[in-house]
Amino acid sequence: MITHHTTGLTGPAPSVTVSVKPLVLSAPQRGEDLHVRVTAPTTGTNLPVVLFAHGFGSNLDGYAPLIDHWAAGGFVVVQATHLDSKRLDLPADDPRRPRMWRYRVQDMRCILDELPTLEAAVPGLSGRMDRSRVVAAGHSFGGQTAGILVGLRVTDPQTGAVEDLSDARVMASIQLATAGKGDDELTPFAHEHLPWLRDQDFSHVTAPGLVVAGDKDDLPLTTRGADWTTDPYTLSHGDKSLLTVLGGEHFLGGISGYQVAETTDEDPGRVALVQQVTLAYLRHVTGVDHTDWRQAEAVLTDNHPLGHLVSK
Repeated sequence: MITHHTTGLTGPAPSVTVSVKPLVLSAPQRGEDLHVRVTAPTTGTNLPVVLFAHGFGSNLDGYAPLIDHWAAGGFVVVQATHLDSKRLDLPADDPRRPRMWRYRVQDMRCILDELPTLEAAVPGLSGRMDRSRVVAAGHSFGGQTAGILVGLRVTDPQTGAVEDLSDARVMASIQLATAGKGDDELTPFAHEHLPWLRDQDFSHVTAPGLVVAGDKDDLPLTTRGADWTTDPYTLSHGDKSLLTVLGGEHFLGGISGYQVAETTDEDPGRVALVQQVTLAYLRHVTGVDHTDWRQAEAVLTDNHPLGHLVSK
């Protein structure tokens, strides 16, 4: 076990990892092939899988601080470049734009369908992936994507329909700095530009989940303030945990990349906290090991300087 003195938490000794990209999956319904990156440890068997959805505008190369840490901790991590990525630069009038949120969920389903293909495409990975243990994770817009896979219901802004788009192959979720319920708590900007946030129903989410929220995440999307991002915890059911990152803004110290300009609250301690708690949760919820999670629950009480952890 490795001890991280800034957080007081421990974790497994990191493994060597390999990352392969782009693995290209045919996805005719989205109008672009789906480009995927797989990062995995070079050793170990029965490796659980994390499907990670990036935030608005990012791509399959983002979030290295999390992806590297999870893979080094024993997980196969799969990332895609979704249609909202700046790399694809869809025109403002592209007819797919209002359905971005839905295409993301389809991307994840495509990946789930093609996990055997992806496993075979990564040198040395064949036969080592446990496709029965899949956790969906995501940051910001990606947190909604992960949430939908475990039962979050979104009112389609074009049709007004509310559908269950969950996928039984996903056993749990991690939602980082993710939107809360819509309604009258959205700003006019969010109502206009992110209509898929207008009506979110968390009441059908019963799968286990970890929600990570920064207590200084004052998004321009809501009139409510930072605790809006705790809604995925407070409004859902089942076994849920909430990590509150003290002083954390939307990028939680810098999880979206090493030294990226968009990080407004750069703090290696904050990033280490998110890395360690999310990995401990992944190991716990997939049944790999419960020790680090129990330790996190014991250490991250109200008097910890970086954050606190509660469960229900």
